[in-house]
Amino acid sequence: MTRSELIALIRRKKSLLCVGLDTEPHLVPPHFQHESHPVRAYNEAIVEVTHDLAVAYKLNLAFYEAMGDQGWLDLEATIGYIRSKGDSFIIADAKRGDIGNTARKYAEAFFDLLGVDAVTLSPYMGRDSVEPFLKRRGKWAIVLGITSNAGAEDFQFLRTNGGKRLFETVIETTAHWGAPDELMFVAGATRPEVLKQVRAIVPDHFLLVPGVGAQGGDLDTVLDAGITSEGGLLINSSRGVLFAGAGEGAVPMARKAAQQLQQSMARKLAERGVI
Repeated sequence: MTRSELIALIRRKKSLLCVGLDTEPHLVPPHFQHESHPVRAYNEAIVEVTHDLAVAYKLNLAFYEAMGDQGWLDLEATIGYIRSKGDSFIIADAKRGDIGNTARKYAEAFFDLLGVDAVTLSPYMGRDSVEPFLKRRGKWAIVLGITSNAGAEDFQFLRTNGGKRLFETVIETTAHWGAPDELMFVAGATRPEVLKQVRAIVPDHFLLVPGVGAQGGDLDTVLDAGITSEGGLLINSSRGVLFAGAGEGAVPMARKAAQQLQQSMARKLAERGVI
């Protein structure tokens, strides 16, 4: 999906919502457990009731890799089902980071085999770990910039020789490797003051923002800190949508949670003149 197509999708759906499909088998509601593929069936049910509200879906690879062959089949089937529902931006949340032929093979696996639009990447190994994911029309590298977890303090806020915090150096440097139509950055929702700083560093790049909802990030604060005239954000909610309810109410509650997020986003998009 190209940048212009993504922006058009945001305006059409009046949404910046990314639904995270981090589906754990033991959390799938009981009435899906009798299905031959419970995770796949639940994913499809969630996509069915949210695809008109969400512009993106993010699949964290760990939840599928942990199930072995069956997990990969569920992953492929879920991606195929999302595609069947029309336009959606699909992210493989893989956090890969390697060099040379290995990085090239990861790019082939995610872009050519799975057919996703974007892959999350760790830039720790430098430019040659990111470049194989660039220069592919309609494909995106999403580089870890600043994250929401407590462990972010271990490295991301260290001061470099120039006095900048490490995450600032990473984002500034990486931004020169790719254009805003092929490169995004992860910027966690739980530090809104830092999100503002990231937006100042990369005013034209899209930001993938995890951490709204279950991790404590506030949606309105995130919108105020990061929204641009073209949207500029993909705001992820995983557990807050996927497991908003339980039992027979799980799927209806997932739609309700997604709808509440989308409506808040639509108001802010209208205020900023995006839609």
